[in-house]
Order: sequence, then structure tokens, then C-alpha cells
Amino acid sequence: MARTNNVTELIISGLFQDPEVQRACFVVFLPVYLATVVGNGLIVLTVSISKSLRSPMYFFLSHLSLVEISYSSTVVPKFITDLLSKIKTISLEGCVAQIFFFHLFGVAEIFLLTVMAYDRYVAICKPLHYTTIMSRPVCHRLVAASWLGGIIHSMVQILVTVQLPFCGPNVIDHYFCDLHPLFKLACTDTSVEGVIVLANSGLISVFSFLLLVSSYVVILVNLRNHSAEGRCKALSTCASHITVVILFFGPAIFLYMRPPSTFTEDKLVAVFYTVVTPMLNPVIYTLRNAEVKVAMRRLWGRKVNSGVEP
Repeated sequence: MARTNNVTELIISGLFQDPEVQRACFVVFLPVYLATVVGNGLIVLTVSISKSLRSPMYFFLSHLSLVEISYSSTVVPKFITDLLSKIKTISLEGCVAQIFFFHLFGVAEIFLLTVMAYDRYVAICKPLHYTTIMSRPVCHRLVAASWLGGIIHSMVQILVTVQLPFCGPNVIDHYFCDLHPLFKLACTDTSVEGVIVLANSGLISVFSFLLLVSSYVVILVNLRNHSAEGRCKALSTCASHITVVILFFGPAIFLYMRPPSTFTEDKLVAVFYTVVTPMLNPVIYTLRNAEVKVAMRRLWGRKVNSGVEP
């Protein structure tokens, strides 16, 4: 930690101060988190077991679901338990660790969504070369690059944070540890660090979002040359991807591409992308994908049959 730290423990202000409202949030958010873990875990299990889901698209989808579980679990379990606590505390080291993993999984998801858009671009625009371009080794390298990008991004964020002195106050105005609320507690000017965060987090979000939008524009233009049946299938798949992209990138761009001055609305936006969005992803992908639904029914049927066998 920084050499002049007098603060070893932080108090988290939380989402709401009213105990009744906090208990109501606990009742709402606990099932949402459990649905996130079960839903995304079911996708990972289905893709790993089902022989019909061996294409690169489902390989990336399973890794996306794994990232979603990890991303949500970095914040939500402590957030839920804190809803029942009068005093919500976290050590400074724990706060920095939470920031590291939160940004690691968040940026890994950004890169995975970009990889998934590239996969759809190759499948639709270069179908004859798809199996060659998106070979299994290439898919593994793309996933590894996504994780590596998340690690490098988080290391930069942490190297910026650990240089800051924290000598009081120690109340972080959020329901979890993030960079801007923590910077407000530093005993020095953090304008330079704010610019670094803007460049590191905001620009990654904006450039990736623009790249994704450009990819889907090219895909939609190329769909004019496909049959009606091919267009419907491709549009159904792309619609799921685009929905997830908007749900994820909208809040990220809102939070990191503006001056860190007011945070009253940030908590509610953060609830959406830390609690709600990870739960929606498996719903979006399964409801709009017949192959995943069929594979899940087969998996469930296999479990039921094995349970009734003597």
C-alpha cells in the first residue's frame, strides 16, 4: 500500500440507508444473484457436455457465461450480506483486490463480446473460410487474449491506486469499491489519476463499442446477399449479441466517459450492470437460440432418465 496510509479499513455507505429498504433489497437481489450463477452455470455445463454445441460461437458463449459468474461474484455476495449489516466495512487491501478483479472480469467481458462479434462477422461474411479462420487453436488464443487484456488493464488501474495516500476520511460513497469513489478518499489531488482511468477504462469501452457497432453494420449489409431463411437465423443470433452489448456498454460508457463529479445516480446504474445484466445474459441467449434450448432439454431429459433408472 502507499507509504503514508493511516487508513486500514473502509466503511461502505451502501445503496440505501433505510434498514427496511435494505431488507427488501436483500429479498430481491439474493434470488437475482442465484439466478445469475445457476443460469450462466447451466450454459457452461450445457456447452461443455452437448456434442451439438461445438461451434466457436458456443465456445465463446460458455466463456462469456463463466466471466459473468466471476464478474458478478466479485461484488454481489458482499453487497447482499452488507444489506443485513448495520456497519459495512472492508479492509483497504480487500478494497483494492475487489477493484482489481472487478475490472479484470469486466474488461475480459468487453474483449469476449468483441471476439464474438468477429466470429459472427467471419461466419456471415466469409462462410467458406469460417472453419479455417476460426479453428480451435485460434479460438483458444482469442479467449486467452481476452483474459490477458483484462489482467493488463487491471494491473494498470491498481498501480495507479496503490500510489495514493489515504489518511482519512474512510467512508466510501458506494456499495462496493470502485476507482472514482476511492479516489475521493485520497489525501492528494487525483486529477491525473482520473485522466488515466478515463483513458484506460473509458476509451477501451468506447473503442470496443464502436468496433462492435461497425462489425454488426457490415454484417447487416452483407445479409442482403443471403436467403430469407439465412437472414432470419443470422439476425436472431446477432440480435442476442447486440442486446447484450447495449446492456453492458451503456452503463460502462456512462460511468467512465464523463468527469467524476456527481455519484448520486451512479449507484443505481452500477446495480444494473453488476446485478441485473449478468442475470439477463443467459435469458437473452437461451430464449433466442433454438439450439441451446434443445441441448438444455436433452441435458435435462438425460438427468431425469438417469434418476429413474434402477
